[in-house]
Amino acid sequence: MKLYDYIIVGSGLFGATFAFRAKQRGKKCLVIEKRPHLGGNVYCENIQGINVHKYGAHIFHTNNKEVWKFVNSIVEFNRYTNSPIANYQGKLYNLPFNLNTFYQMWGVKTPEEAISKIEEQKKEELYKLEKLGIKEPRNLEEQALILIGKDIFETLIKGYTEKQWGRKCSELPAFIIKRLPVRMVFDNNYFNDKFQGIPIGGYNKLIEGLLDGIECITNANFFENRNYWTSIAEKIVYTGPIDEYFDYCCGKLDYRTIYFEEEIKDISNFQGNAVVNYTDRSIPYTRIIEHKHFEYFGSEIEKIPSTIISKEYSLEWEAGMEPYYPINDIKNSQLMDKYKELSLKDTNTIFGGRLAEYKYYDMAPIIEKVLTIPNELI
Repeated sequence: MKLYDYIIVGSGLFGATFAFRAKQRGKKCLVIEKRPHLGGNVYCENIQGINVHKYGAHIFHTNNKEVWKFVNSIVEFNRYTNSPIANYQGKLYNLPFNLNTFYQMWGVKTPEEAISKIEEQKKEELYKLEKLGIKEPRNLEEQALILIGKDIFETLIKGYTEKQWGRKCSELPAFIIKRLPVRMVFDNNYFNDKFQGIPIGGYNKLIEGLLDGIECITNANFFENRNYWTSIAEKIVYTGPIDEYFDYCCGKLDYRTIYFEEEIKDISNFQGNAVVNYTDRSIPYTRIIEHKHFEYFGSEIEKIPSTIISKEYSLEWEAGMEPYYPINDIKNSQLMDKYKELSLKDTNTIFGGRLAEYKYYDMAPIIEKVLTIPNELI
């Protein structure tokens, strides 16, 4: 008999939720985490009474009642609603694109007026493509222009997207923006999901609840002692980069990463909103996060005299950096297919999560995926 049923590599939401379920099934688990803290990218650091999202803004949202019920059984969630603002050359616009946005852009006041303006601009862009003999959009820029028109694209999409991906919109695939949300109502709620919020006391409370009673080791790099970790467990649950697991035998996958510039401000309220996107290409950061607004509302904001902001910079991933977003272009998708084949042959390892599956995940689908694993497979 080995010491553990599972060694779980990574303490993010996939690893922590799997550990929770495995413990319920009577399995003995050890969670190892290479960082000095648990929680993966949802980790929060409490600074001057404010829970700072150290790896970017995380807003939990889902339509799945069972997932919402599950996370609230671990820790109560608040009523935070994500309503980001866009700043373009000092002028503010509501997001996602809705009647507030269109009023701010053109002064239109009804759905009919907004639709007419958008259709007029879309028609111009379609005509340009037809003149060039282009039947299908070849890139993100052409796709966006025929979906929403020139004004919205150039003001709110182009600069932000090019900063985020480090490439011109004309060099990015069209599919990235095919599901552009456009709402003909005065509604700034970014998500359509029925349930939305943030754990009261921060995401550490959720991770602590999931890992309660489970042995965890931080500052433990799986690859530095791989033979040892695999020797003491029946199976491995792996949530890290899949190409690293297979020693890059098929090649290295590409990612985008993020750099955060954190500042403590000696005022109680810096920007009046949790998230403000900077869509002008000349501004080097993509957005500013003011963490206080995730958990303090109305007059509560004044209770803490200072505030903390994070400027977010998007850049190309290099070795040693934290990989954030998979680049799902043709090259990387073909490479991932090869790693997927290898993972299916490895019956002693369960691969799960954003890095192990090379797939962008919101938080709720990660938890949903673990909760729907049949009991007999855990």
